[in-house]
Parts: sequence; structure tokens; C-alpha cells
Amino acid sequence: MMDALAAFRIEQREIYSQYKVPVVIVKEIYLVRSCYSPCQRGYCLCSPCLIKENASEADLWLLNSCTVKNPAEDHFRNSIKKAQEENKKIVLAGCVPQAQPRQDYFKGLSIIGVQQIDRVVEVVEETIKGHSVRLLGQKKANGKRLGGARLDLPKIRKNPLIEIISVNTGCLNACTYCKTKHARGNLASYPIDELVERAKQSFQEGVCEIWLTSEDTGAYGRDIGTNLPALLWKLVEVIPEGAMLRLGMTNPPYILEHLEEMAKILNHPRVYAFLHIPVQSASDTVLMEMKREYCVADFKRVVDFLKEKVPGITLATDIICGFPGETDQDFQETVKLVEDYKFPSLFINQFYPRPGTPAAKMVQVPAQVIGERQQVLVTEESFDSKFYVAHNRFYEQVLVPKNPTFMGKMIEVDIYESGKHFMKGQPVSDAKVYTPSISKPLAKGEVSGLTEGFRNRPRSHLSSARHPSAAVRRDSASSRLVLHLQKLHQDCALRVSVGLALFALLLAFLVKVYN
Repeated sequence: MMDALAAFRIEQREIYSQYKVPVVIVKEIYLVRSCYSPCQRGYCLCSPCLIKENASEADLWLLNSCTVKNPAEDHFRNSIKKAQEENKKIVLAGCVPQAQPRQDYFKGLSIIGVQQIDRVVEVVEETIKGHSVRLLGQKKANGKRLGGARLDLPKIRKNPLIEIISVNTGCLNACTYCKTKHARGNLASYPIDELVERAKQSFQEGVCEIWLTSEDTGAYGRDIGTNLPALLWKLVEVIPEGAMLRLGMTNPPYILEHLEEMAKILNHPRVYAFLHIPVQSASDTVLMEMKREYCVADFKRVVDFLKEKVPGITLATDIICGFPGETDQDFQETVKLVEDYKFPSLFINQFYPRPGTPAAKMVQVPAQVIGERQQVLVTEESFDSKFYVAHNRFYEQVLVPKNPTFMGKMIEVDIYESGKHFMKGQPVSDAKVYTPSISKPLAKGEVSGLTEGFRNRPRSHLSSARHPSAAVRRDSASSRLVLHLQKLHQDCALRVSVGLALFALLLAFLVKVYN
């Protein structure tokens, strides 16, 4: 029997002898467990016997991360906590530990930087031994920063039909809200010949679709004396008939000078007529505070040109709401842009002040600014018993304060906050409270459908409970009589219904016979 480390070493040597580099795996979360028999596949951590989709079966969790928004980092932190609670060994990867390696919740954990992912086998092996490893350095060659891990490393595709190729890492912008730049650094592009070779290898392995991706696809090549169209024309030469290429996100400044060429490429039969161009805001004032390096007119020029030259093109865009200093007028300009262009794909994001960015130090706009006045009907108590639950005319859930006088009433509220599945409303002080019912609602558990006299009778005889008497027996007998009469009525109704049905069938039969 062979232990996990021996299996790791054997497979690592096999991969190293074949490729001269350790293996790298592309996957959102790595789940590795001990292997107790020699693996014959020679793929190191890529072996199915080592990768587990079920987290509970794994000995080690390799957790990737994104630092773009607060919720993504919160999810990462929660995953680490869960792994620690289950006594799993942990390796952290991605932009969060790269940008903020001294976070308290990273203490004692192994970290692999965004430039060091090709050394994942070493880090996993040392972590399984009980060591804490941190590889966060930047790779350079001849004094020049490299783009990242080599493109020809073995990996597992999430979808065997789709190859995702990063054309560069880092970017040229210095957006005031962006934390990714802290982790990824300045632009570093892969050479065209390496990207073409990776594409050719992918098609030989049965891939039929390639996605080009990076922090900013449009900036490709500016650091190595080339550009995106030059890369794309080389790639379409090796795309087989029936396969397709999809372009990633590009910021407006880096596509303006290539509009003619980009339109020709997007009209190519083996290139999807799709492009993701973030606008973020339709206010030049906000764009200037963001340091986006373009104005709204630049964005419109790109969109208008591509819509004219590439019939039916799908243009996706991004919008950030609530950027520091954004006014109602700024917001309305963005709304108008969306209404004018009717983007088929629109990503709307709340602004999050990421630590260490210039925007985090600016005067913040309240996270929840709504201010709409609505009429809502209060009917329930919330699950956590902190609010009453109401609904507006669109049956959207609105949480209101627990004021007993609101229950069962139509009230007017000012919406001041929203969550994923709810809004919160503050009752308007001088607004009228409407009582829809003409009478007081029944108590919880009280039977409906009884006559008023019968409903009141038990209450009038409550005092007799202390002294059981004939009256109590009469009430009991009366109740039994009522139930008996109800049953007789139901039985009679059933018999009449069955008789009528049989008569109808007989009549239909006679009509058919004599006709």
C-alpha cells in the first residue's frame, strides 16, 4: 500500500519528466484526498482518484478567490472557516491573499500567488506534510515581468469542449475602485505564437470553442509591441470549420483605434458577434472620479460603430451604482443610456469600497437609496420575528416594523432599503391606515363558517365550566346533533348527485338506441 505523499511524488516525477514543469490545474475549488494505490494515469493532481467534488471526502482544500467585490471575499472567508471547522488542510490561491497576504484569517495557512500557480503540486505536498508555505513573488525574465503561468501546462477543463485562454494578466488602467490591480499588477501579455499553439493543441484535444479572457482583453499586446487584432487574425487561421472563438471584456479606450479591424473580425464566420464593453457610468463626472480614461461619447462611438458594422451584434456592458459622489442626476444619465441602447446583457453592480483603493477614502453614497413610496398590505410575521411582512401590488415582500395596529391593514411606507428577496419600508407618519375587513378577523385557530349565535354560545357558557350541569350536556348534545345533521346533509347530497348522473347516462343510452 502506498501513502499519499509517495503517490504525489511518483506522479509529480512522471509529469516533470514529460513536461519539465509541475502540473497546474484550473478549477474554482480544488479538493484533494489521500491516494492509497499507485495511479497509472500519470497526471498527478489531475487524477480522478485525487480530485474529489465532495468537500467532506477531501483531506485538503485548495480555495481560489476573487477580490473584485466584498461578497466574493466574504464567501472566501466563510469557506476558510468551514474548512477549519472540518479540520481540513488548506491552501489559498487567487487575488485576495495576493493583494492582502497579512489578513488575520490567513495566519498559519499556505498561500500560492497568482504568478506561482504552476507550483501548486509543491505547495500541496508541503501543506499535507504539515508545513505552511507562501509563494507570492512576481516572475520575471531578463528583467521583464512575465504574464503568468506557462500556457502549455496540463490542466483539467471544467467543460471538455471549451478552452479558456488568458491572453494577458494585469492591466494598464488605474481605476480608483479596483482592487484587482493590487494583485495582478501592470499589463503582461503572452506572445502571439504561444497563444496560437495553445489554441491548436486545444482543438487537437476535441475542443470546439475558445474563450479569450483577461483583466482587459483590449489592452493585449501594448507591452510587447503588438495589438489585439493582430492576435485575432492569427487565431482565426487555426480555428477549424465548425468551431468558434469568443472574445472577452475590453475597455473602451483600447478598442477605439481598432474599430474597423474589430468589426471585420466580429463578422468572421468563426467568431461570435459578441463583445463585452463596460461603461460603468454614463456621467462624465463619475467616470473622471473613477479614472476610467474615456468619456461617455467614446463609449457611444464604439457601440454605435459596432452595431452599424456588425448586424445583430450582442453588446454587454457593466454599470456600477452608488460610486462615491454620484448624484441623482448622474444616475439618471446612466438610466437614460440603458433605455436608449437596450443592452441585451447588462451587469449592474453595487459599489463596494475595497480596502486600499482611492475610492474607499472618498465620501460614500448611502448603500441603499430608494425613497419610493408604496402601499402595502400587512399579513404575516417574519421568520425571525423581527418584522411584520407586507406585500405591495406587485407582490414584492416588504418588511415593516412590528406595530400590532398594522396587522391586517393597508399602510403607506417609504422604501429605504432592499435585500436579495425583500425591501424594508418605514410607515409614513401622516398616512391613512386602511382596514380592508368590515369586521374583526377571527382569532388564530377559530373555525370559520359558524353562525354568530352558535359562535357566541360557547363563550356564554364558559362560566358554567366550574359547575358541570345539564347545560354543558345540552351544548355537547347540540354539537353532536349539528355534526350528525351535517353528515346527513352530505350523504343526501352525494346520493342525489349519483342518482342524477345515472339518470343522465340512462337517458343518453335510450336516445342513442331509438335514434
